[in-house]
Amino acid sequence: MRWGLVPAAMAGLLAVPAVALAAAPARASAPPSRHTPTTGRLLVTLKPPPAGQAQASAVLAVAARTGAHTTRLSIPQLRTVGVRAARGSSLRALAQRLRADPQVAEVHAEQRFTLRYVPNDPAFTSSERGENGTVTEWWAAREDLPSAWDLANGDGARVAVIDTGADATHPDLTNKIVASADFDGTGGAGPPTVDEEGHGTHVASLACAEADNGVGIAGSGLGCDLLVAKSDLSEGSVAQALIWAADNGAEAINMSFGTDGRAPAGDAFIKALEYANAKGAVLVAAAADDPVREQGYPADILQPTDTGGDLSRNFGLSVTAANAADDRASFAGRGGQISMAAYGTYGPGGSAGLLGAFPAATTALERGDSALEQRPCHCRATYNGDTRYAYLAGTSMSAAVVSGVAALMRHLNPDLPPADVVRILKQTARRPVEAWSPELGWGILDAGAAVAAARSVDAHAPSSQLSRPKVTGRSILLRWHGADDGVAGVVASGIDHFEVWRSAAGRPARRISTTRAHTLRLRGVRGQRYGFFTIAVDHAGNREAPPAKADASVRVARH
Repeated sequence: MRWGLVPAAMAGLLAVPAVALAAAPARASAPPSRHTPTTGRLLVTLKPPPAGQAQASAVLAVAARTGAHTTRLSIPQLRTVGVRAARGSSLRALAQRLRADPQVAEVHAEQRFTLRYVPNDPAFTSSERGENGTVTEWWAAREDLPSAWDLANGDGARVAVIDTGADATHPDLTNKIVASADFDGTGGAGPPTVDEEGHGTHVASLACAEADNGVGIAGSGLGCDLLVAKSDLSEGSVAQALIWAADNGAEAINMSFGTDGRAPAGDAFIKALEYANAKGAVLVAAAADDPVREQGYPADILQPTDTGGDLSRNFGLSVTAANAADDRASFAGRGGQISMAAYGTYGPGGSAGLLGAFPAATTALERGDSALEQRPCHCRATYNGDTRYAYLAGTSMSAAVVSGVAALMRHLNPDLPPADVVRILKQTARRPVEAWSPELGWGILDAGAAVAAARSVDAHAPSSQLSRPKVTGRSILLRWHGADDGVAGVVASGIDHFEVWRSAAGRPARRISTTRAHTLRLRGVRGQRYGFFTIAVDHAGNREAPPAKADASVRVARH
């Protein structure tokens, strides 16, 4: 397997004045009691500008009227920009002025996400897995990834990881990153292919680490490619990253971060999620890294309160962590906002996480942060003589594994909309109990069953083609053929019947027959011109689209 590197691009930003962001980059974890931090920036969404006025001009006009200072953050697809208050002015007063402006649709005090990772035990690096014979990547067999890989190898699938970047020099990632972009507005971080924290590299590897290269691990998405979006975890930054990922063909987007749920999301952030979903991306978010019922967003947007057990609510997935005993991990979120689970730790206390790639340089996770009460993780591991690995436990890891499998499904069967992929993942999950539960949602990921189910859903319309009719006197003989080839790897349901349509004398076409045959004889009117076409319908109910013009036309002779 081979993946080529292609350059990343960030395009379409409005040309507005910029100021440097003052907030420090978020660390990999915060204690459960810590509130979600704010950025000191307002996200302002404008109404459509008046005819003839450019969006950039509208931004400047609003800023001039209200005294707002624009920043580098601009999301033209959402008509959203980031602004700050002038020196000596309060953010609250600026928000009031902006809300009173007739051209402003919404004003939202921006929050900063925290990564879904809990170093609740410094002993992450034990070489023993707790029982004899347990292999390092034990979770792959338990989630039946080998069966999934027999059906779909993931070549060409795309997983976007919005996180702290990913180390592009790591042997498990170097051939997997097809595009990257930097949405970290703090100014102090390196490029997206450098990960100072370590979290993004680990998450990316669990989703798409290169297989069959003789080193490290295989990601759950096997042959999938990576879109790496480096973020400072502010709402605006993540919203930009969501749109970039969707525009670059992401089939699944992993978000291993969230808020404490004390404040609602802004409209612009919700619209960015909707934009990515509408573009075909399966949205996957980590549940809280604390055993609480409020998961914070984006998890609680993808699976709102008390909808976890409702299979009609499939905007995205809120993923909690299970341990090797098939119980919810002690640190993981629970309740009515949980969609499903995947393994995120080995031991019941989360003391031995999943092995994944890690940057070569010392990371922020290893240094710790006394101001955030974050201890050094002691998570780095030497694996087959290579020190570029670590054991990390958390819902972050669970979400990444699910994201890789979602991309496998979406790429195997591109006719499946994201909501159907989400529903199948829930329905096929392995359940310790009979139905949905607040501990593990619909159950623990069963990749083999999920990919098999996705393969069996025929959502591709068949095709048919009518040959030139044979006219003898007033008799018209129609012949046609059909095919239900579908998508390679997906089981086609086969053609059930054909509809035969006829237009006469230029009038709109009307259906004249529904049949399983491939021929039809009828009598025409002398001197009349007819147009004919067929529409195939398969056993799954997929219906061929009508052609732009008739497949064939004939005129019956006057004599």
